[in-house]
Amino acid sequence: MTIYALSSGPGISGIAVIRVSGEKTADIVKILTNSKLPPARLATLKKFNKNGGKEIIDEGVVIWFPGPKSYTGEDLAEFHVHGSRAVIAAMHLAISKIKNCRLAEPGEFTKRAFQNGRINLLKAESIADLISSETEIQRKQALRIMSGSTSEKFNTWRERLKKILSHIEAKIDFPDEDLPKNIIRDIQNTSNNVLAEIKQTLNDQKVGERIREGFKIAIVGPPNSGKSSLLNYLSKRDAAIVSETAGTTRDVIETHLNLNGYPVVVSDTAGIRNSRDEIEKKGIKIALKRAEDADLKLVIISAKSIDFTTVFKDLIKKNAILVANKSDLIKGKLNSKIKKYDPILISIKKNINLNKLIIKIKNKLKNKFSNNQDILITRERHRQNLVNCVHHLEKFNRKKSTDDFDKAAEDLRLATRHLGMIVGKVDVEELLGSIFNDFCIGK
Repeated sequence: MTIYALSSGPGISGIAVIRVSGEKTADIVKILTNSKLPPARLATLKKFNKNGGKEIIDEGVVIWFPGPKSYTGEDLAEFHVHGSRAVIAAMHLAISKIKNCRLAEPGEFTKRAFQNGRINLLKAESIADLISSETEIQRKQALRIMSGSTSEKFNTWRERLKKILSHIEAKIDFPDEDLPKNIIRDIQNTSNNVLAEIKQTLNDQKVGERIREGFKIAIVGPPNSGKSSLLNYLSKRDAAIVSETAGTTRDVIETHLNLNGYPVVVSDTAGIRNSRDEIEKKGIKIALKRAEDADLKLVIISAKSIDFTTVFKDLIKKNAILVANKSDLIKGKLNSKIKKYDPILISIKKNINLNKLIIKIKNKLKNKFSNNQDILITRERHRQNLVNCVHHLEKFNRKKSTDDFDKAAEDLRLATRHLGMIVGKVDVEELLGSIFNDFCIGK
């Protein structure tokens, strides 16, 4: 089946790109242009027709990419037309009337590229990440993975394990033959080294996922301390309702921000206090859980009226910035209970020290992301496959004698399989739907 879709995104624009891929592509080009195929990979000005050439849709550029040297590995063409909704609709209608042509599903062009061996699964995912990137650090991470260095690392581990697996399978095939001592030593050293390298990779604080999904910041504190006002200031809009009535915020309110090129997800949570209201108590429970899961907590209190309970002391112990709001109302010295926690004194109402707070948040992000050049893991499925690989390698390494090696061969096979699943070297059909559905239509 030949597929087609708008590749340049919806809406009115100067130019729209309609992409076509499949066995009928050459026929579509000839029918729409009412002429022979243009030279390959050369932008050619043509009139695009409908109704058998009786009516012109638009005048634009067509580029013909014969397979297999195309993005999808199939015959592919791009029609560059004026980006009005009417022109796009007319082009789609003309293509749809050609037999065995249908509108593409989200990500289907890239899915075909993977299925035809043009790209591996990691590159397919990184293309999706690049399309959805909103910050500079996300863009750089997606491009680095697209370059192939990450795939190369996973493939190298897999090839090293496959090499020692071949020695073990030789022992299974010829049980009467003893493995040379240097081969046994190589098997043990290689499995130990690969295991150590993967464990080191897993110990990355999930930075790759954080860059892709957003660094999680939770704003927590007692009611009326200024949590919602701080969220609104950071997001530069009224994302949360601000009220003097305590307990206004009960559900978690999230907003995605770009702070100095770093992606963050800021959560405004329910005010933490002792409450008899069951709904509010549930909100407080959710707030504490969100704080526990956050990469950074902004623990905001009122500098004027301090209620420093055990809960707040626990919250600021790790990955936290203590923010004392309403500092404009302080008369005299700062309370010693707060001072020892090195707070940032701000006033959201009077716009005091808010830039200082943002700088401190940025520095926390910078420290978190400073060593992102060696990141290999950007998705949970990568991590889970590596965890499974470690599990099977550890089982394999527990076999001490050559008699046990043949029994452990299956663990080594499973370890290599999980590495192969990351880059798509083994059957991953069940994963493809979830991966490519995240793409936009036309990619």
